[in-house]
Amino acid sequence: MKARFYKRTLNFKIPAGTSRGILHTKDSYFLILEKDGKKGIGECSILPNLSIEGKQNLKPVFNEICHEIAEGKDFLMEKWNHFPAVKFAIEMAFQDLEFGVEKEFFANDFFVNQQGILTNGLIWMGDKSSMKKQIEQKLQSGFSCVKLKIGAIDWKEELALLESIRNEFSADKIELRVDANGAFLPNDALGKLKELAVFDIHSIEQPIRQGQIKQMANLVQNTPIPIALDEELIAVREPNKREKLLRDIQPHYIILKPSLLGGFSDADEWISIAEKMKINWWATSALESNIGLNAIAQWVSQKKPKLPQGLGTGSLFSNNIQAPLKIRGERLYYGNESWEEL
Repeated sequence: MKARFYKRTLNFKIPAGTSRGILHTKDSYFLILEKDGKKGIGECSILPNLSIEGKQNLKPVFNEICHEIAEGKDFLMEKWNHFPAVKFAIEMAFQDLEFGVEKEFFANDFFVNQQGILTNGLIWMGDKSSMKKQIEQKLQSGFSCVKLKIGAIDWKEELALLESIRNEFSADKIELRVDANGAFLPNDALGKLKELAVFDIHSIEQPIRQGQIKQMANLVQNTPIPIALDEELIAVREPNKREKLLRDIQPHYIILKPSLLGGFSDADEWISIAEKMKINWWATSALESNIGLNAIAQWVSQKKPKLPQGLGTGSLFSNNIQAPLKIRGERLYYGNESWEEL
C-alpha cells in the first residue's frame, strides 16, 4: 500500500460570519491511499477555533501516518483518537479503499440510485440586509427549512429579521432553525430564548458556550424552544462520558459533525446513546470539501433520516474539488459528473 497526503486551502466565495469571527479561508488535508490499482481518499477538515487540532501544523502528523500506513486502519485510528479530524481522514480513506469503488463508502440510495437528501438552507451572519438577501435566495431555491447563524449582530436587528420572515412565511411554510454557536451568556440566555419563541423556532443550537453543564441543563428544563447540542460534544471522547453528558443535560437534539467527533464510528456511538434516551439528531458538515461532504452524505443516507440535514455546503468555496454533488431545490444529490483527480 502507498500513502501520500496534501494540504488544500479552500476559499469562501463570500465571507462566512459566525459568532466566533468571520471565515475567509479554511484548510483541509487529504490522505490518499493506493493499493492494487484502487484508491482511497480521506479528508481532514479543520475549523479554526473549533477543531481540536486547532491551528496546529498537521504535516508532521500526516507524514507519520504515511510512514506507518502498513500498521492498518485500527492501529492508526486508535493512535490518533485524540485528533478527531485526523482520525476521520484515516477512517474515510481506508473505507473508500476497502469498498472497492472509488468514493463509494456505503451502498445506498444516495450513491447508487441518486436519491436526494433533504437539507436546510444555511444563512451566514452579516448585517440585516445581507442576511435577508440570503434568506430570499434560499426561499426562491425551494428550501422549506432554513438555519440562521445568530448572536453576532445587534440583537434587536436579529429579532426584527426573524419577525420579517414570519410576517411573510408561517411555521407551516418555513421551518426556522437558529444557531447561536454559544453566543449567549448564561444569565440572559433564557430571556433571549423567550424572545425567540414568538417566532415559532424549530430549535436552537448551542445557546451558551460548551462546558457549562449545569447552566445548559437548567436551560433545557426551562426553555420554550428545543435545544440542540453541537460544540458541547466535541471534546468528549470516552463512551461513558458521552452518556453522562446526555443524561446530565437531556437535550432535545444533538448535532453530529463527524469531522469534529472522530468519524463515522464516533458519530454512530453518539447516535446509539442518544436513541436510548429518545434524543433525536441530525448531521451537518464541518465545512469539508466535496470529498468529505460526499462521505458524510453517504453515511447519513444509511440512516434514512426524516429531518433536514446540514449538508448544503458544497457551493461555499470558489476552489472546491470538482464533484458530482449538486443541490437541486432543497435536496443534495449525487449525479453523473466526474470527480476532479487528486
